[in-house]
Amino acid sequence: MEQTDSSSNEMENMMESTEKAFDPMSEPVMLAAAASVALSWYLFYMKGDKVHGLFVGLWAPTLTGAASYLKQLKTAKKLDSGLSFR
Repeated sequence: MEQTDSSSNEMENMMESTEKAFDPMSEPVMLAAAASVALSWYLFYMKGDKVHGLFVGLWAPTLTGAASYLKQLKTAKKLDSGLSFR
């Protein structure tokens, strides 16, 4: 029975840490991506500068892609060292 309780507690801790890890607005990269989208809309529609608006608009997927890649590397290192997410 003790083993089941410890497994249950460990699973709850993993779920809580996972929920915290995937909070998109807590990540500075997501805030920067959202800001780049807002800036690109401003440049494209308000200023009429379509070239710069499109250029700045491409920052958002670049930033989120780089952040996702780095997060995957971190997860892969944890998996290689053992299945402990602490």
